[in-house]
Formats: sequence, structure tokens, C-alpha cells
Amino acid sequence: MQPFLTHLVTNQVAPLEDYSLYETDPVLQQAVRREGAAAFESELREHGAWLGRAQTLEAAAEANRNSPRLLAYDPTGHRQDKVAFHPAWNALMTGIVARGLHSRAWAQPVPGAHVARAAAYLMQGQVEAGTLCPTTMTHAAVPLLAREPAGVIDYGRDWLDVLYSREFDASDAPIGRKRGALIGMGLTEKQGGSDLRSVATRAEPVGAPGRGQAYLLTGHKWFLSVPHADAHLVLARTDEGLGCFFVPRWVPDGPRNAVRLRRLKDKLGNRSNASAEVEFEQAWGAMLGEPGRGTAVLLEMAATTRLDCVLGSAALLRQAVAQALHHAAQRQAFGTALLAQPLMRVLLADLALESEAATVLALRLARAVDERADPVARALVRVGTPAAKLWVCKRAIAALGECMEVLGGNGYVEEAPLARLYREAPVNSIWEGSGNVMALDVLRGLAREAEALPGLRDELDRARGVVPAYDQALDDWLALVAQPDSVPQALARRVAAGLATLWQAALLIRHAPAPVGAAFAATRLHAPAGIVGAAPIDDPAPILARAWPGIC
Repeated sequence: MQPFLTHLVTNQVAPLEDYSLYETDPVLQQAVRREGAAAFESELREHGAWLGRAQTLEAAAEANRNSPRLLAYDPTGHRQDKVAFHPAWNALMTGIVARGLHSRAWAQPVPGAHVARAAAYLMQGQVEAGTLCPTTMTHAAVPLLAREPAGVIDYGRDWLDVLYSREFDASDAPIGRKRGALIGMGLTEKQGGSDLRSVATRAEPVGAPGRGQAYLLTGHKWFLSVPHADAHLVLARTDEGLGCFFVPRWVPDGPRNAVRLRRLKDKLGNRSNASAEVEFEQAWGAMLGEPGRGTAVLLEMAATTRLDCVLGSAALLRQAVAQALHHAAQRQAFGTALLAQPLMRVLLADLALESEAATVLALRLARAVDERADPVARALVRVGTPAAKLWVCKRAIAALGECMEVLGGNGYVEEAPLARLYREAPVNSIWEGSGNVMALDVLRGLAREAEALPGLRDELDRARGVVPAYDQALDDWLALVAQPDSVPQALARRVAAGLATLWQAALLIRHAPAPVGAAFAATRLHAPAGIVGAAPIDDPAPILARAWPGIC
């Protein structure tokens, strides 16, 4: 008797694995060279190859299938406030720390260091996003600690070498016994959210008050990032106003600090990573920065983490587009490959434009961080980062949904990476300042930074004279912000989104093949469509060829 062949599998696309995230991304390679990090290419190739291995991709999936667990008490009933992670998390963090994404750009500030770190971060975020949180928090805290004079804590003596270490150490121990360390942050409280003026956590001096002195903190945080970190930067109220405090997990020469983890957040995405609700029961901390200047200190840290939000969304976009192109090149429908069908080609080209624009803007901002000794570069970072965070992080959400749809039902199930990528997308728009906060910050930056508008005009004028739609859009935007301190708050999103789109267009017009820049200007500036793929793209081939080599 003939066996029934009811489970013959055909026309299913194999998983995208055992490939190099760097070698398959010409846009990223060109941006790395253009923005000054060519010396790091061999390291980026190695990193991209490691990330694309099947076992690394499986570790990312495992870390998200097995969320961290709160271990508030030890077996004998003693308070310990620990967070337990799956071994896959530790394997991923080991790779991140070994490559220095958490601190190397500060420890070894050679030309191109921040661009190289941005490229590595963008690749890392394509594979697993939860591990980016401790990476970015530590990266943002290091320069604050490096400039802080010794007080009750000597950061240069006791902390910086451990933070610069390339060894991931997950142990719960005083800093003197650690081989590596991570930093977290605590700002948000129940009653305030983004309104930091409402912070109620109180810090009282142990002895003399002031910078570098010891305080005891009493209060709570509704979201504490990296609750398992070796220390946190925490905003708390003093008699002089809001202060920033360095709160170590272990009191120097003393016990574990009185930072009580009440519960871990059950989040939509970012499930490999822990975020906690905490209470401070007279937790010991040292004031960081001047009294009453805590918000300014932590907003300086947030400026760094916001660029990482842009990179994180650019990473999600890139991986989703790669998955969609990989699928469309091999999947047959109605007698031909999806990629050969005209409407699908326009859709994929539109998505590829979105991804390329996000990548080039993020790395351009990273170059400005490398050049931060220049006041104009600092102004570009100050204004460009919140504009990019608003635009790129919001655009990524819709674009990832379209990429998922390319895979159909296969994209919607948890066995494939698209579902996880999609759940990750909203958080970059929410944390480190929501969209409205970013838009208003752009207005403040334009009004307060004398170099901002002249610097932007010089940057954007370089792309004039090639695409008329760009020239007209730039003239319109410059007219809108001619008097930055007079722009109504209600127009803040228009100003910020306009800046981000124009800067993306300028970079593509100047540095991408002519059809790419022209298509971006036509679909984003001249006649933007309401949904992805609705605006006409006359020739998708050169756009697709840059997005996934060899498919056109």
C-alpha cells in the first residue's frame, strides 16, 4: 500500500541564519567609512559574523522565551533582591562586553570610536534588543562618573577600571570583588512619568551636604532600569532641589544597599530584560554633580541614551527589512517569486528606503558625538538626536508591521523573529522621553543653542541643487523655524519631524546613488503617502540592491 504523502513541505523559506550582518549591509559599510570609522571594519566584520551565527540567534530567542525572575529572598528568608537570568542572556552580555559596546568609546576615545560603537550597536540590536538596555545605561553613565571628583566614592580609583573591563561579571558582590560592572538608572515615579519636577523620593545628608557627600534616600521608582546593576543613577529631592545620586548595590565597606525590588514589570516586549518597581528604605547614595542640578545631570545621560534609541529602532528596521527581502526572494506566489511582483517590489523598496535613511542619520549623529569638542557638532547632537528619536522610532513601528505582513502568517508566529521585533518597536519611542517630549526638546534646542540653526543650515544646504522637492521642503522648514523661540508648541512635532526627514534626505541625496535620494525625496517630501508602498517608485532595483545584495 502506498503511504499517504500529506506532509510534503514545499515553498517554505529557510531561516535567515549563518550569515554576516555586516557583509550583507552595504549601507552600513559605506556609512562606517564615510563617518570616520574605517579603522574598525575588521572588528565589525567579526562582530557581524558572530551575530549571524545560528547559535547566537537561538540564544536571542531563548533569552526572550525565558524572562528574568525576581528572587526577593534567599532560601533562609534573608532579603537579597536579586534578578535571575537565563544562561542565554549571560552569553549575549558576554559578547557585548567583550566587544566594549558598554564603555570602549569612552575608555579609548580614538577618532571614529563612537561611529564604530554605533555600527556595532545597530547590528547587536538586530539580533536581541533587551541586552541593549544595560549596555546603553552603562555607556551613558561612564562619562559622568569619569569627570566626577572624588568624595565619599572615588570613581577613578574604585569604579572606572571595572566599568572599562571587557569581562562580563554577573555576580552579586561589592565592587572591589567584581571583574566587570554595569550601571542602571532610576527617574520615573508613579505620580510623574516624564514630569521629573514631581519626583518625591527624598535624599537626606548623612553629614555635610553637597557634591560627593553621602545621603540616605527614601522613596520609590516606578521604573528602575537594569535592577540587577552594580549601581544606579537616581533622581531625588533635597533642600536645594532635585539631585542626582550614585546608589551602589553594595554600600562601600558595608552591606547590600536598602534598594528593595518589589516586582518586575510584565512588558509587551523587551522580555529578556528586567525592569523593576523599587523602594528605597534609606538607601545609601553619593551626590553626583552640584546640588539642585540633578535633572541636568541625568538629562545629559539621557541625551546619550536617546541616540541609542535611534540606533535600536534602526536596528529593528534593518533586520525586519532583511527578513522580508530574504523571504520575498525565495517565496513563490501566483507562479512567480514575491520579489518579482511589481507591487511587492515597490513596497519592499519603500521599506528599504526607510531603513537606509534611519541608518545613515544615526551614524551621522554618532560622528557628531565623535566631534563633540566642536560647538557646532555639539549643537547638532543636541537638536538632531531628539528629532531623530521622534521620527525614526515612530516610523519603525509601522514599517515593522509591513515587514511582518510580507511573511504572512509565518511572520505573525513566535517561531519566527518578526513577532519579537514588532513587540520591541514601541519601547524606543516611549522610554528616554516620549514623542511629545522629544518634539518640545527640539524647539528648546533650536531656541537656546546659538550654533544649532546655523549648523543645521550649513549641513542641509550641502544637498541643495539636485532634487527640487528637497530644496522647496528645506526652504519651507527654514521659514518655519526662522524665529525658533516664537514657534508655537503645537507645531513642535512638525518642526522635529521635518528636521529629521530633511536630514535623512540630505544624506541620501549626497551619498547614495541618485535614484535612492530622488526616490526618498519624492516619497517623503514631495508627495508623502499615508501607507508604506503607496507612493510610486519608478525604479526599485537600485534601492533593493543596496538593501540585500544579489537579489536584483
